[in-house]
Amino acid sequence: MNSSEERHDGCLTCEFQENLDMLRDNYFFSALSIEVLKVLAYLCSREKFRTGESLFSQGEDDGLAFFIISGKARLTRRSDNGENIIKGIDSGMFIGGFALIGKLRRLFSLVAETDMECLVLSRERFLKAMEQFPDELPKILNALVARLVVWEGRLLKDIEIDCRQALGSTGASLL
Repeated sequence: MNSSEERHDGCLTCEFQENLDMLRDNYFFSALSIEVLKVLAYLCSREKFRTGESLFSQGEDDGLAFFIISGKARLTRRSDNGENIIKGIDSGMFIGGFALIGKLRRLFSLVAETDMECLVLSRERFLKAMEQFPDELPKILNALVARLVVWEGRLLKDIEIDCRQALGSTGASLL
């Protein structure tokens, strides 16, 4: 093996370890066994997006989840009144866990505000891995339920008491 091959293999090993660490530290995957995490870390791909490039668009079902490794993005939603910026997405965030579990049309669009690098996992690869480890899927579902309850709790705290119409729109944890 020559030195360029050693460097290349070393980079792949480092990248695999970084992927594994990102999965292990993420709420969605953290309860999974190390065997499953290793399979998923191997199945992920790293993708780069340029400023202005769309990661996903409202209405599409791309079946992808994204870990934002570097860069920033803008989450938007189109309506009859035009496009509204919902919030900024920063490095370290995870987007799209529900898209891994089943068909899901995006309610938002995500556009790179800066050059970005993302760790991407597809539904197809995720579900094939889960077929090999069926006892692990409930751990992910429990993580999603817990995250949903935390999210809705924060939403309820943010809503002012006199916003009764907005309160009537909550209840995602009742699903």
